[in-house]
Amino acid sequence: MPGTNLTRDEAQERARLLTVDAYEIDLDLSAAQEGGAPGSAEDGSAGGTYRSVTTVRFDVAEAGADSFIDLVAPAVREVVLNGETLDPAEVFKDSRIALTGLRAGRNDLTVVADCAYTNTGEGLHRFVDPVDQQAYLYTQFEVPDARRVFASFEQPDLKATFQFTVKAPEGWTVISNSPTPEPSDNVWRFEPTPRISTYITALIAGPYHSVHSSYEKDGRTVPLGIYCRPSLAEHLDADEIFAVTRQGFEWFQEKFDYDYPFAKYDQLFVPEFNAGAMENAGAVTIRDQYVFRSKVTDAAYEVRAETILHELAHMWFGDLVTMEWWNDLWLNESFATYTSIACQAYAPGSKWPHSWTTFANSMKTWAYRQDQLPSTHPIMAEINDLDDVLVNFDGITYAKGASVLKQLVAYVGMDEFFQGVQAYFKAHAYGNTRLSDLLGALEETSGRDLKTWSKKWLETAGINILRPEIEVDGAGVITSFAVKQEAPALPAGAKGEPVLRPHRIAVGAYELRDGKLVRTERIELDVDGELTAVPQLVGKARPAVILLNDDDLSYAKVRLDEESLKAVTEHLGDFTESLPRALSWASAWDMTRDAELPARAYLSLVLSGIGKESDIGVVQSLHRQVKLALDLYAAPEWRETGLATWTAAALEQLRAAEPGSDHQLAWARAFAASARTDAQLDLLQGLLDGTEEISGLAVDTELRWALLQRLAATGRADEKAIAAELDRDKTSAGERHAATARAARPTAEAKAEAWASVVESDKLPNSLQEAVIGGFVQPDQRELLAPYTAKYFAAVKDIWNSRSHEMAQQIVVGLYPALQVSQETLDTTDAWLASADPSPALRRLMTESRAGIERALKAQRADAAA
Repeated sequence: MPGTNLTRDEAQERARLLTVDAYEIDLDLSAAQEGGAPGSAEDGSAGGTYRSVTTVRFDVAEAGADSFIDLVAPAVREVVLNGETLDPAEVFKDSRIALTGLRAGRNDLTVVADCAYTNTGEGLHRFVDPVDQQAYLYTQFEVPDARRVFASFEQPDLKATFQFTVKAPEGWTVISNSPTPEPSDNVWRFEPTPRISTYITALIAGPYHSVHSSYEKDGRTVPLGIYCRPSLAEHLDADEIFAVTRQGFEWFQEKFDYDYPFAKYDQLFVPEFNAGAMENAGAVTIRDQYVFRSKVTDAAYEVRAETILHELAHMWFGDLVTMEWWNDLWLNESFATYTSIACQAYAPGSKWPHSWTTFANSMKTWAYRQDQLPSTHPIMAEINDLDDVLVNFDGITYAKGASVLKQLVAYVGMDEFFQGVQAYFKAHAYGNTRLSDLLGALEETSGRDLKTWSKKWLETAGINILRPEIEVDGAGVITSFAVKQEAPALPAGAKGEPVLRPHRIAVGAYELRDGKLVRTERIELDVDGELTAVPQLVGKARPAVILLNDDDLSYAKVRLDEESLKAVTEHLGDFTESLPRALSWASAWDMTRDAELPARAYLSLVLSGIGKESDIGVVQSLHRQVKLALDLYAAPEWRETGLATWTAAALEQLRAAEPGSDHQLAWARAFAASARTDAQLDLLQGLLDGTEEISGLAVDTELRWALLQRLAATGRADEKAIAAELDRDKTSAGERHAATARAARPTAEAKAEAWASVVESDKLPNSLQEAVIGGFVQPDQRELLAPYTAKYFAAVKDIWNSRSHEMAQQIVVGLYPALQVSQETLDTTDAWLASADPSPALRRLMTESRAGIERALKAQRADAAA
């Protein structure tokens, strides 16, 4: 039986038969404040239901054809097809309502159902704010969850108009894709949307706080709105958010040569959101952790800005023009990622012109890691059904895809790229496309044949390695220079064969001048095949550093030659520009993960250069990577020495940092995450209770929780201390932090309580479940956590089969015994995979987790041998 799955073949057949015209959706949310109508729902229920009435008009190509409409609901009350009442008990099964004997031409369908509020961030999520005890609702429909709110033909190529009518409690605001109307008797009747896909429709309702402005250009005014809960209103920096939004409007409309395609643009910061944000047409939902309650570094503002611009780019690429099926999900996300970062890098007046540095040090690191897992797949993955797409929101889809798009821009030229995009939008507005439609437009504007490029880059898996091959004479003059390309074997279990690809790269030559590494020459060229000569460097004196893939144009692992590596090791912090530093840092981290650089050597490299690193985003990435290297890749017998060295250095950097600076805050958090000696923990306690001060360091709400959570994890803070801190911060964020702190306590009782709340019960909402898992897994508590390995494997399949996708994936990935780095864990995982017969999606997640253990074992052996 299909359950909640849908195959591509089924979607193609349904699209062949049906043309959908319009939906009219009537929702009664009037009891939402009290939790909705009583009634039990399937997984993810928040404990109540609401009445959903859907009327849909559609045309059918063949008389007498059979099809179905999708719905996930506890109960269907009424189904009327072309005036005939159907028995719900007969036609509603497996999340589908059977539609038989359809007539040629126009058909009309009405479905009346009881749909369920959720607490999982899927469908219509209901949240009660502990500050004001008010309920707040929002929808999240990607990939297949509009069907949790209204009956729908749930696939992206069956576009239609959507007209929502919503009854809500007194005093609420209701926001959707169309402009918000004046309510009558607490009923909001929205105008129909343009033709859009089901997954980008949206409904947000509750007593939200709002700020309004507009974007004006060439006589047109687009209303702008920003929304959040009243309890966050004092922290909402609306002017900053509007400024980033206007920058995006200005840059995208120029580059796309197409006006913003919807009637208004609202951004809604909503609670307990699973993703970063969602591109609902004209009504973007964003996780409300982006409303910063406490001081954060500029890196956090940069990431938030990229998220804002990413979703705005989707209004054109994804919403105006939409993929036909989910195998082009990568293109949807990669385009938004590439253009959002390009906007930050190139838009006049941008605060983050160094955004490609951030991309190189975070997004591409994610892509490189994902591309070396057994689950690696071509960028254009084969998506056979919805189960496939649910696990493909990964580093290949977002980060590798964006990296390859960046290379494509370098390959065809930026002007030619955007000229092709402009033609693409004009040709396919409000329609659906395939990858070939975009590539065809780019071939027209660039004159490049992209078929070979596409086949090698988009239809194959794995990553290439680029190495310089240099020969010099006795005087240090280069006599031969070439770029060697390697295609390593794919990880065991991965599908496909290694392939050499065409790369557009720059080669940078750097000299050490007055203590700084300065670029003295840049050569841009096409690299293809195993060996590509670079004659431009022959006859010149060998520079101190030769950096392949300078400016990060291509997607490849880069290795330094021996002389360059020596210079970088001694002077990594001395590059005058942030991007070559980031590329060198990323290369060192990749070598550490690949067991080519011992963890202790990586620690030494970071400690020698991080003090000179000015880019705060890079600094924070290095903090995370060092901690990960010490926790997983360091030889166990040396780990405590490494952690002690790192923590002492973090404290030294904290005390030396400029008071009140971003670097001071970042080092405070790094120190708090690993403090271990009595004196260090005393300092944390003193900062928390005010008996210790570090000049310029504001110990505000979020930093207080970071200090307390470490104290809890080391046994220095008990339940009384956690409760007292929660009393200071009686918010949903405070509840999450307290849940993390409780689960972090180093006692068998605390671990048992945390485990039971997540694994043995399904009552926690998504955000609290995530918080408990985060506290439960503590690197310093390996022995305490060891007994849970067997419990995990005993429970994991039932969890996968009984929980919603988001909730199950949190548990499967978050509670996997990743800290138990041993052959025994590998053997246990292998035995489970052999006997449990997991679904393909679950098998993939488990195989990825297993690969982490294998990588850590290899790195630990390399570190022990150092």
